Amino acid sequence: MTGLPGTHEVFNQVPPLVGHDTAADPALLEGLEREGAGWAAPEVHELGRLAGTAEAQGWGRLAERVPPRLHTHDRYGNRVDEVEYVPAYHQLMETAVGHGLHAAPWADERPGAHVARAAKFYAWSVDAGHGCPISMTYAVVPALRANPELAARFEPLLTNRTYDFGLRDPETKSGLIAGMSMTEKQGGSDVRANTTTATPQADGTYVLRGHKWFTSAPMSDMFLTLAQTPAGVTCFLVPRVLPGGEPNAMRFLRLKDKLGNKSNASSEIEYDAAVGWLVGEEGRGVRTIVEMVNMTRLDCVIGTSMGMRTALVQATHHARHRSAFGKLLVEQPAMRNVLADLAVESEAATTAMMRLAGANDRAIRGDEGEAALRRLALAATKYYVCKRGPIHAAEALECLGGNGYIEDFDAARIYRELPLLSIWEGSGNVAALDALRAIAREPHTLDAYFEEVSLASGADPRFDEALARLQKELTSFDDIELRARRVVEQLALVFQGSLLLRHAPSAVADAFCASRLARDWGGALGTLPAGLDLEPILERAVVDVG
Repeated sequence: MTGLPGTHEVFNQVPPLVGHDTAADPALLEGLEREGAGWAAPEVHELGRLAGTAEAQGWGRLAERVPPRLHTHDRYGNRVDEVEYVPAYHQLMETAVGHGLHAAPWADERPGAHVARAAKFYAWSVDAGHGCPISMTYAVVPALRANPELAARFEPLLTNRTYDFGLRDPETKSGLIAGMSMTEKQGGSDVRANTTTATPQADGTYVLRGHKWFTSAPMSDMFLTLAQTPAGVTCFLVPRVLPGGEPNAMRFLRLKDKLGNKSNASSEIEYDAAVGWLVGEEGRGVRTIVEMVNMTRLDCVIGTSMGMRTALVQATHHARHRSAFGKLLVEQPAMRNVLADLAVESEAATTAMMRLAGANDRAIRGDEGEAALRRLALAATKYYVCKRGPIHAAEALECLGGNGYIEDFDAARIYRELPLLSIWEGSGNVAALDALRAIAREPHTLDAYFEEVSLASGADPRFDEALARLQKELTSFDDIELRARRVVEQLALVFQGSLLLRHAPSAVADAFCASRLARDWGGALGTLPAGLDLEPILERAVVDVG
C-alpha cells in the first residue's frame, strides 16, 4: 500500500559500536608502558582492533546465545561424556590461544610478558565465557611445577599457541587446555571439607572417587583437582584421556544453567576410579594451589576492569549520539555526572589492575617485595573491584534506557557476567578475610603495601587523611572479622588513590579523591560533587569508530 505515513522511520537511534580499537584506552596503554611491556603495544592494538569488528562481536554473541550441549552417550548407548560447542566458540578460543592469552607467558622470558598478557586479555573483550578455560590454563602452570616431571611433559604443550580441540592422548596433541575441579557441594570455598578420595597405586598413580560440584570447561585436556589422602587434602592432575588414548573415568552428570557466562560449559562430574597424578606433596594440596589462586584472582580483576571499560564505552557512545529534551545526552549535566563517575570507577580499576599485573610479572621473576605487595593488594583489589563491577554495569546499562535491558544490546550481557567474577576464587567474605589473613600471618605484606601507597603521601590532603584512617583501623585487631569488609575496602581505595595521584590526569585523581576518599559522594554513581573538571575525564572514555 502507498500513502501511509512513515511510522517506522528510524531516527535518533545510536549507530553500532563497531570499527574501533578496544585497546585504545589511555589507562591501559599508560600502564602497559609503565609496567615494562610497551614492546607489546602493537599486538595489544591488533587484538583490540579485532575485538572491535562486527565479526568478532558476532562470535561472542553467538557463543553466548547458543550455549554448549552435553552428550553423555552416543546414539548407540555408549558413554561418551562430551560437550558440543558452536563453531563461534572455537573461533574465540583459537584467537585467544593464538595471541598467547593462555599460558604462553610462562615460556616468554622477556620482562613484562605477564603484563602484556594482562593487557591482551583486557583488550579481547568480546566474550567472557571462553576466558574461563584461557584463565585456568594460565593459572595451572605454576601449580604444575610442583611436579617437575609433569611440568616437563606438559608445560610446552600448555604454552604452545595452537588451539587443538578434541579428546585425544594429550601428548599426541599440538596444544593443551587445562581446567580446575576443586569445589564440592558440601564445602564450596572450604576445600578442606572435600570428600573425594585418592588411593595410591603400585605404578605411582592414584585412583580418585568423588563428586565435584563445579568443573568448568569440561572438554579441557587435563584438570587440577583436590582429593583426600590419609595425609589430608592433596593436589592431583587428572587427564581427560589417558596415555594411549583410553578415556579417563570422569562422568558428566549435567551442565549448570547459569545466570551468565553461558558460552562456557560448567559441569558436575563424578570421578569413577579416575586416574590422577600427584602434584606436590600429599596433604599439602591447598599450599600447592596458592600460586594458581594468585593468577586466577588477577584474572578476575582484569575481567572486571574489562567489563567496566566496555560498559563505559557503550554508555558514552550512546550518550554522544542520542538526543533528549533538545540536547545530546552527553550535554545534559546529570548524564555528564553519571558518565564521569563511571569513567573514574573504570580508570581506577584498570590502573590498579595494571600495577598488579606488573607486580605479578616481577614476583614471578623472583622480586620478593613485589610478591609481598601482590599478596595483599591483589586480595583487597579482587574483593573491592569485583564487588563494584555489577554496580557499575547496572548504571551503565541504565544510560541506554530501555535498550540497555534488551538482549540485542550487549549491556545486558555484561550485567549478567560481572557477578561471577566476585564469586570466582573466593566470594566477598572469603577474599576480604584472606587479605586480613595475609596481614596477620605475613606482616611484611602490609609493610610492602604501605611502602607502595606512601609514594603518594603529600600529593593531596584528602589522600593523606584516608591513609591515616586506614592506619587507625589497623591499630587494633579487635572485632577484625566483623570489620573485614570495611578495612579491606579502605585498603583497595587507598591503593587506587595512590596510583591515580601518581599516574592519572589531575582531573581523574581530583574526582577520585573528592568522592571515594573524602566521601563527598552519594549512594549511587553519578553523585560527584560540583566544581570538578569533568571534560578531561569524559574525553578518556571516547573511542574512534571507523
